[in-house]
Amino acid sequence: MDARKLLDDAFSAALAAADPARVLAAQLPEPPAGRTLVVGAGKAAAAMAHALEQAWPGPLEGLVVTRYGHGLPCRRIEVVEASHPVPDAAGRDAARRILELARGLGPDDLLLCLISGGGSALLALPAEGLELADKQAVNKALLASGAAIDEMNCVRKHLSAIKGGRLAAAAHPARVVTLAISDVPDDDPATIASGPTVGDPTSFADARAILAKYGIEPPAAVRRHLEAAAEETPKPDDPRLAGSAFRLIARPQDSLEAAAGVARAAGALPVILGADIEGESREVARVMAGIAKQVRRFGQPAAAPCLLLSGGETTVTLKAKGGRGGRNAEFLLALAVALEGLEGVHALACDTDGIDGSEDNAGARLGPDSLARAAARGLDAKALLAANDAYRFFAGLDDLIVTGPTRTNVNDFRAILVT
Repeated sequence: MDARKLLDDAFSAALAAADPARVLAAQLPEPPAGRTLVVGAGKAAAAMAHALEQAWPGPLEGLVVTRYGHGLPCRRIEVVEASHPVPDAAGRDAARRILELARGLGPDDLLLCLISGGGSALLALPAEGLELADKQAVNKALLASGAAIDEMNCVRKHLSAIKGGRLAAAAHPARVVTLAISDVPDDDPATIASGPTVGDPTSFADARAILAKYGIEPPAAVRRHLEAAAEETPKPDDPRLAGSAFRLIARPQDSLEAAAGVARAAGALPVILGADIEGESREVARVMAGIAKQVRRFGQPAAAPCLLLSGGETTVTLKAKGGRGGRNAEFLLALAVALEGLEGVHALACDTDGIDGSEDNAGARLGPDSLARAAARGLDAKALLAANDAYRFFAGLDDLIVTGPTRTNVNDFRAILVT
């Protein structure tokens, strides 16, 4: 069994299952009597807009914002690129334009909203009284804190003029249909890109509690805004959102099932451990290492050869400065340390958007010989893990996986092959 080929093929199948060109057309709504306005945000926004243009039967216009380098040329929908994960002026200006466009719609019109992971940072319109610098400071602190994605997005909603249902409220009385690609646990519509068209069940008090939980002292303007709680986000029962529909076109589970099909075809039993796994990358790695060892020793929960598959979004709480590597590389390095070169275990972990954290790689590969090869090259796995420097480890082995932007995003993909 060619372990590397199986893992690479499984990852390719996972990406294909979330490709907007394959999954979007079947979910399109009926065209309206009036205008069709397309707006959107996320790492898949340009690919979704491109797929929509190919499939939509009538006139349309609009604007979507995606991450730098993730754009695609579209004929009728304008594509703007902006910064992720820390927002910038390009994202702020695009969000302002999107909100203004939505406010110009009437009851015969349709707002077609294309949403995917990354939209929270890309759709960055500060609430009244806040500046972009305020949001940037809070974003950076949250990213370094180890906060879960739903916690980060709760705070973001309450610092925003467009997220947390505010975009759909602005488009009222137009019909609103959201097509979304999920990158969050439980595929929660209110969490994907901070739910710009979905009623928000969280509150200003929740946002304050999250900052306190992680010891984050926000800028003074943010603190005043959260304490004043002057204008809550629209809630799920808000009448302005009654005409808003939400359609999920791709999920992490879909990608894991596609990878499972590849495993079966190659003669390995797939075991899907979960599509919504969260927690510190290195802690999740220790658990996964324990499962791989159980397969090798006792044939449980499946006999080898088997492919252990999981998705979700782990986190990294930075312990050191200057290290490089996203959560998938850190997961793999911690897995290597925990496995200690266990024979017959190969692994791959990648972010399905093609960018692991803020680096140029999607993730990396791991084999039973990785630790020995690293030691021969003077790379100390435990020291590099302590320094949050997994990128250096895998770059030194030439085991980084570089895909470039995939223009989709169903979060992390982890596959561990036990032979």
